[in-house]
Amino acid sequence: MSMDADFDAEAWATELEEYRAEKDEFFAEHRQSPIPADDREDFEGLTYYDPDPSLRVAARVEPADGEDTIELEMTQGEPQPYERAAKLVFELDGGEHELYGYEQVQPEEGHDHAADDTTTLFVPFRDGTTGDTTYGAGRYMEFEVEGDLADADELPLDFNLAYHPFCVYNEAFACPLAPPENTLDVRIEAGERLARSLGSD
Repeated sequence: MSMDADFDAEAWATELEEYRAEKDEFFAEHRQSPIPADDREDFEGLTYYDPDPSLRVAARVEPADGEDTIELEMTQGEPQPYERAAKLVFELDGGEHELYGYEQVQPEEGHDHAADDTTTLFVPFRDGTTGDTTYGAGRYMEFEVEGDLADADELPLDFNLAYHPFCVYNEAFACPLAPPENTLDVRIEAGERLARSLGSD
């Protein structure tokens, strides 16, 4: 796997820890926190795997194959349409893997694609930790790609930024489920994890 030559692991780890601290503050105090208001006083922070720079990999950006759109099942309510925006191909644990990056299908009315100068790729996925030390419906990543996605060759895919959907903390939220096509056959021990494994007493 290749990594950008100017990658500074120490600065990256510091930035990651700062991001996690800010997120804990949001969950504990913000009115839009998914933590129910009555539970915020006892909230002690999210649980994470230790930062692991080896799980920040270079992903090759390829055109998505198959149908243009996919219906993602939700934790509640009707499935929602997402566009397969790109296929991300990367090496991990000696093998080649792929994940799709999606964009939520927007109503044509009032949405000006020409005004967009970045693409936000939504990457829901399952892996070997799913249903064990991480949420059974999968975790998410999001990445912003500047400029035209068709011109992008490679981007850093950082599993340390993997996070749980809000519905883990509050059943009032409706969250997309990671689709079968975004299932990895390896354990991704990075990013958010459950406070205890589902198999523990």
